Amino acid sequence: MGRKKRETGADGVGNADMFMRQLAERMEACPDAESLNDQVLVPFAAALENVCGARGYVLNIYGETSNIVFSGDPDDAEALYCLIDDYLESRVDNVS
Repeated sequence: MGRKKRETGADGVGNADMFMRQLAERMEACPDAESLNDQVLVPFAAALENVCGARGYVLNIYGETSNIVFSGDPDDAEALYCLIDDYLESRVDNVS
């Protein structure tokens, strides 16, 4: 008996799941953090910047163990990076 094809509703959930699986496969194919950054993360961020910038979006996406922020302002991007980097560094120092 063959597998039943998953039907995609009007909300596109099936498409979102397929995209997530394809993205995960591309990420898993990267042997190290540098190639993951170069081959997946930088292109994803560039696409996010292009679309959100053109539409005037400001995003602060909270995930279970990650966050994505798009402010549209290079100064904000650097400030947010520094805040997060300092926070993560302080957690490493407190764990030791």
